[in-house]
Amino acid sequence: MNDFLAAASPEPADDLAFIPLGGTGEIGMNLNVYRCDGQLLAVDCGIGFGGPENPGAEVMVPDPAWLSERRDRLVGLVITHAHEDHLGAVAYLWPLLRCPIYAGPFASAVLRRKLGEAGLAAEARITTIPLGGRLSLSPFDLEFIRVAHSVPEAQALAIRTRHGLVLHTGDWKLDPDPLIGRPTDEAALARLGEEGVLAMVCDSTNALVEGHSGSEAEVRRNLIAIIRGLKGRVAVTCFATNLARVESIALAARAAGRQVSLFGRSLRNVEAAARECGYLKDIEPFVPEEEAGYLPDDSLLIICTGSQGEPRSALAKIAADTHPSIALGEGDTVIFSSRMIPGNERAILKLQDDLARRGCQVMTADDHMVHVSGHPARDELRRLYALVRPRYAVPVHGEWRHLSEHAALAKSLGTTPILVEDGDVLRLAPGRPEVVDGVPTGRLAVDEGRLLPLQGGVLAARKRMLFNGVVIASLAVDSSGRVLGEPQVSAPGLFDGGDRAPAELAADVARAVTELPSAIRLEDDALREAARAVLRKAVGRRLRKRPSVEVHLLRV
Repeated sequence: MNDFLAAASPEPADDLAFIPLGGTGEIGMNLNVYRCDGQLLAVDCGIGFGGPENPGAEVMVPDPAWLSERRDRLVGLVITHAHEDHLGAVAYLWPLLRCPIYAGPFASAVLRRKLGEAGLAAEARITTIPLGGRLSLSPFDLEFIRVAHSVPEAQALAIRTRHGLVLHTGDWKLDPDPLIGRPTDEAALARLGEEGVLAMVCDSTNALVEGHSGSEAEVRRNLIAIIRGLKGRVAVTCFATNLARVESIALAARAAGRQVSLFGRSLRNVEAAARECGYLKDIEPFVPEEEAGYLPDDSLLIICTGSQGEPRSALAKIAADTHPSIALGEGDTVIFSSRMIPGNERAILKLQDDLARRGCQVMTADDHMVHVSGHPARDELRRLYALVRPRYAVPVHGEWRHLSEHAALAKSLGTTPILVEDGDVLRLAPGRPEVVDGVPTGRLAVDEGRLLPLQGGVLAARKRMLFNGVVIASLAVDSSGRVLGEPQVSAPGLFDGGDRAPAELAADVARAVTELPSAIRLEDDALREAARAVLRKAVGRRLRKRPSVEVHLLRV
């Protein structure tokens, strides 16, 4: 985005605008802002995955700098549902925003545990809003609309302002039998359509998919039939927050005479939140993880994290045979009851290959009916547009091809589409909607509690070391700058332990320092830079690489 424009342009105090800071033009990291008469409302605050193009950044969050600079005008953060890409970043970013949080009962229960783990439970205030409730955060009047999704209690948001009504759908689908919770409230959506909707900001994830997304009830029937016919140990991986799926797996296990154990912290946290909110009442307590390995193979089913190939997940440890409590091998089955989030394909396929190498049978949604999407396919989008009849459509939650296909569909249904991406300031009113400004956006990597700029020095250095290696030199000099003894050089990842190159590099460093003019040898920085230059040149000549070089100097 144009930083100069964002800094130089005064912000209007009498308009209605939509400003996506994450999740528009990409999958995940949803962070949306509405501006009305100078006040700001944030909707969702989620994580994304680093992917192979960002080594060392397993989890990413949107950069909230623009919003945090204006937090005095931020009336609140509203969470639409409990998926990680919509609330997973709250614990990381709330210290920068420090605003009230509003969410439904289940999302509140999940979020309280995350904030507690981050040590923020006493500071971050969560107000639980009843399902279908109303909330006034002047100048915004908010109504929550029940929608079906692959997590309990997902809600769309009707945002009423003096400039008009905006429907922010969040994630949704039209499932006649979602198993947990009620179907999407089509009557409420039709009522909004009668009232008049200025703009609909709508999920685009499955805008390329014709037909209907399918029902959780169909997945339940198939899982019961599939698991009943399996021998050996069975593992099923799915999104932790898909409680209907977790319940279906548990019921399938019961029908097959198997006991169930949960593997993965996020699954255990979600289970606790679910039981707190009255879900899973008909499911027996799960077998503790440390006891699961003692059950007979044909009597065990485990539900585990790791459906997206996360390297530290329970399933990844099982595939690597490093899990302390369980092992899978010949005669066992692993079912991926999930989809591949774009960007995670390589990690997931490698995980599946590792499991197959151990002798496991691997089942996926490509060959068995074990998953349906939580997002609307094109027939469902058509139905929503018929109900809501918005004047303008703003596709979000997808990569550019999803947004453009959604826009084309909206246009064919008589709605004017407006394509935006992260950082665009879309003025919705007064006047005809248009992109009028830009604000700075970016991504931050989560690094053991720290937030690091994706293009910053730490991660840039990691990438450089990954591809070009690192050279570390240590040398001692006397007060006049003469080298004492022999410098020590190590180059992990560039040379083997028995290679003569490090000793030769050390000799090059000693010679270069000795040949420096005596006046320069008195300056520590000059000595370090001379040593770095020698090492860069020598390694470049030998390996055609430009490693990171660190020189430790001791003056005696």
